[in-house]
Amino acid sequence: MWLWVAGLALVAVLLYDVSQKRRAIIRNFPIIGHFRYLLESVGPELRQYIVTDNDEERPFTRDQRRWIYASSKKENNYFGFGTDNELETTSNYIIIKHRVMGAGRTAAPEAYGKAGAHETYPLPCAKTLGGARGRARAFRPDSVVNISAMSFGSLSSAAVSAMNQGARIAGCLHNTGEGGITPYHQLGGDLIWQLGTGYFGCRTETGGFDLNLFLEQVEANPVRAVEIKLSQGAKPGLGGLLPGAKVTKEIARIRGVPVGEDVYSPASHSAFSGVDEMLDFVEMLADATGLPIGIKSAVGEHHFWEKLANLMSKGDRGVDFISIDGGEGGTGAAPLAFSDHVAFPFKVGFSRVYRILAEAGVHEKVVFMGSGKLGLPANAMVAFALGCDTISVAREAMLAVGCIQAQKCHTGHCPTGVATQNRWLVRGLDPTLKAARLANYMITLRKEILQLSRASGVAHPGLLSGDMVEILDGRFGSATLLELFGYEEGWGFPSEADRREIMEVMTGGGPDDDANGRDASAPPG
Repeated sequence: MWLWVAGLALVAVLLYDVSQKRRAIIRNFPIIGHFRYLLESVGPELRQYIVTDNDEERPFTRDQRRWIYASSKKENNYFGFGTDNELETTSNYIIIKHRVMGAGRTAAPEAYGKAGAHETYPLPCAKTLGGARGRARAFRPDSVVNISAMSFGSLSSAAVSAMNQGARIAGCLHNTGEGGITPYHQLGGDLIWQLGTGYFGCRTETGGFDLNLFLEQVEANPVRAVEIKLSQGAKPGLGGLLPGAKVTKEIARIRGVPVGEDVYSPASHSAFSGVDEMLDFVEMLADATGLPIGIKSAVGEHHFWEKLANLMSKGDRGVDFISIDGGEGGTGAAPLAFSDHVAFPFKVGFSRVYRILAEAGVHEKVVFMGSGKLGLPANAMVAFALGCDTISVAREAMLAVGCIQAQKCHTGHCPTGVATQNRWLVRGLDPTLKAARLANYMITLRKEILQLSRASGVAHPGLLSGDMVEILDGRFGSATLLELFGYEEGWGFPSEADRREIMEVMTGGGPDDDANGRDASAPPG
């Protein structure tokens, strides 16, 4: 009798599990999936005694994942009883220098935007994308936090759909990744179309670039900007590979490649060779579309950036934006040596590129975008203080839509349906629910960036400077970002005109605010 009752109870649980949509793990793995959440609920107690602490796991620690999960679900993302980090003996520890006397008028969230707009914490970019070069379709991005490049193919259709719908809700940009524009990118979110070396979506039969196909795609889709991918943080200098097991009929049709065969993206572009030809290619695309055109790269040798800065200083050609990816970033699978040792980490790589362009006097003409574990408030503040105008999030966005850091992205067996083409696993991810969670995360991240900026005495993160952040050295010493990375006073700021324009957006440009967004009536912090 009791066996029948237990059996019926298990059947009832199984039917409920496969029909519910809130938890992909339970939907994909009915009954046994509950053990994951049970273990997670007692995880802190278990780890305290027998496993790891909250800051040991990589690439994202338990604390970092907990903050992202709680933010995406609109749950309490506070932490109690003080920090469990060891501040005094940890090297390279970030300290944001708050303004002792407070942030003055810049602290009011209702001081900008339409009525109720502060509920989504809109944070427009301090620069106009494409404005410096007079592009016909230049625009000011509505959000300084956007979704980084992740292709359909590496991600599932459900994950891409969730991210595009989430981008629409949060009012941010969605980078397509190099896999081309798909129906899952057409659900309301504005796009940055990434052109990789495979030219998917505008590819000739031999794998080259087709301008006519490119123009057709631009006209048919909500493309706001085009990003030419030179390399990425996961595997710079290596190119890309989509395993044949992931190349379904749908992906093959979208990319223009054979079904079931490995899809290789070369390490370099065939449409141009060298910096000079690249700038000709950029200007050709800009003239044909009116769109802002930029480049994305991880940072290795300096010669490329020095030549780019030198050519741009002549004024006749240039990129509208530069996306710098840190070597610690990367949603793509890669050989261990590449993921661990090729390309500088974000802070080092970005600061070197920024310094080269600043010394050439062209940094104010470029919108700087950063990526590489920047989707956490403190990391984002460092990026803005170093000169980023926007940041892009990838793995953090994956976590927001359900990723549990299983690190099976390259196997096709992602248990949450985020990074797989397995139909059973993909069905576990409900795009509508996860879109809301992604939007919640993006909005919460903007909110905390804005709160930290106000605590530092400025109205907008683009107004942060390198002296507002210090890095502890683990030996009771510290240095500002200016000192560590060789910046000069004033670097990292947008131009005077952009500062005043963004101040009008954020605060109404009241008399108590100076050009840097600080409350001029208060003493220096």
